[in-house]
Amino acid sequence: MMWKKPGEIIFQFVTVGAYLLFAFLCLYPFYYLLLVSVSSPDAVAKGAVLFFPRDFTLIYYDRILRMDGIFNAFFVSCARTIIGTILTVFFSSILAYVVTKKEMVARRFFYRATVFTMYVNAGLIPWFIALRAYGLKDSFLLYVLPAAVSPFAVVLIKTYIESISPSIEESAFVDGAGFFTIFRTIIVPLSKPVIAAVAVFSAVYQWNQWQDNFFLVNKASLQTMQYTLMLFLRQAETLALAMAQNSKDPLLLEQLKRNPLNPFTVRTAITMVTIVPILVVYPILQRYFVTGIMLGAVKG
Repeated sequence: MMWKKPGEIIFQFVTVGAYLLFAFLCLYPFYYLLLVSVSSPDAVAKGAVLFFPRDFTLIYYDRILRMDGIFNAFFVSCARTIIGTILTVFFSSILAYVVTKKEMVARRFFYRATVFTMYVNAGLIPWFIALRAYGLKDSFLLYVLPAAVSPFAVVLIKTYIESISPSIEESAFVDGAGFFTIFRTIIVPLSKPVIAAVAVFSAVYQWNQWQDNFFLVNKASLQTMQYTLMLFLRQAETLALAMAQNSKDPLLLEQLKRNPLNPFTVRTAITMVTIVPILVVYPILQRYFVTGIMLGAVKG
């Protein structure tokens, strides 16, 4: 058994302590949101919630789950996240693959035109007019078609594909395989790391998106969970503001007495509801995520 020198022991102690402190600083904000969301509004207002919940309550989660249409909105958000992610990965991968082939006519033009959209945005009004002209207003396709091709994903996947040895494709060509067969049986399996990274980015984007719902969707059956929770948060802030202004409206005062709302606590509960599904998905793809980002960005 080898004895370590005092200097080595002190160095390891300081290093481990620094890593533990860094991990605590990263995890505590999320833990604090969880504490606030299950603590009473009075305890939160007094600043008594630090490391443990005070006056444990699930009243805010109960109110969120009792909202009209919340389960339908959750289903719509899950559907747009799953379908939108699949479409983004598929079409971005296809485009990234074809622009690496010299046989494609004007491939540099199409690639540069795709990358150009990362730097130039037409703005909200042209976006609104274009999507409405395409007939996507009050349509589920509004959620998945505009993001079917992601320029950032195309750059990552294209760079990753270019790092794959050309001899693999040449061998497949000799055996009689076509471009699509090579893409499906060789390129996609070898590109799992970068595809997983793109899938994470796309899923987070689709899950958090609500602006398209706000501007172009009026049907209650197509409301997303993010938009529905935003409306609930606005309601909470309106009620709290009325309370602060000592409203003389008897109906509003009675509602405030029966349903005291703390906007900050409501916001933390909504944050927890929106974060948890992504936290469930991320660990599944995490082993591919870092590898895909690093390899896909080497030449990007």
